[in-house]
Amino acid sequence: MSGSIISENTLQSVISIVKEASSLMVGKGYEVFEKDGFANLVTSSDIAVQEFLTGRLSELLPGSGFICEEEDFHDTSKELIWIIDPIDGTANYSRGIADCCISVALAKKDEGPVLGVVYSPARGELYSAIKGGGAFLNSKPVHVSDRPFENGIFCCAMSTYRKEFAKTCSDIIYDVHMQSNDTRRWGSAAIELCLLASGFVELYFEMRLQPWDYAAGALILSEAGGCIASFDGKAPSLYAPSLVVAANTPGNLQRLLGIVHDHMDSLPY
Repeated sequence: MSGSIISENTLQSVISIVKEASSLMVGKGYEVFEKDGFANLVTSSDIAVQEFLTGRLSELLPGSGFICEEEDFHDTSKELIWIIDPIDGTANYSRGIADCCISVALAKKDEGPVLGVVYSPARGELYSAIKGGGAFLNSKPVHVSDRPFENGIFCCAMSTYRKEFAKTCSDIIYDVHMQSNDTRRWGSAAIELCLLASGFVELYFEMRLQPWDYAAGALILSEAGGCIASFDGKAPSLYAPSLVVAANTPGNLQRLLGIVHDHMDSLPY
């Protein structure tokens, strides 16, 4: 490791570990549970993947900390912190829908993400990035599009786990939809940010996400030339829930953030 840059060998080791972990997602039966109501699901595969990743990544970088989605697995006291969503898009996964993935980021405490891997085995897509080294899909470089706002495809959601925010989300989505080309919803924040990084879509908004939803995707997007921000225009937090807007260009990001501010004076959480 040199400065803020993680070595290519480290990245390739993480990719190998993530691919190995993905075997726990496919070809097996699994149990489905509710976490905080019927909209928020966890499967036995989520827990198995997380246990595998935390074990192997601890061996790869001894002394590193973790922020993980399942079972309140948090240790943010270390200089290097893995931020893991074992299966982003669990609702899709539980229904056999391909739009789900493993998302792994490595962050430096005072610097943010320096490595990101997003792997969707069912889609056959592995996105990766190290800070300062560009973004890749299946080892080929990717870059955001240069489409203007009016020609942009907009990814969004209706605050699935906090439905009291749905009306505000709906108003924002309507305004963006009327000013852009069309709207999409894949059901996985990590996949949607990677699709933005690859130039397939241009605009992104979610009212409230957790760091494991966006940490890896944020780095991949930034390395692909895109931009991402929270409500205040700064980088989304790695330690607390965040509103997330993202776009292919700074101008499109500011226009999207302006629409959000038209409907919200402050965060409601």
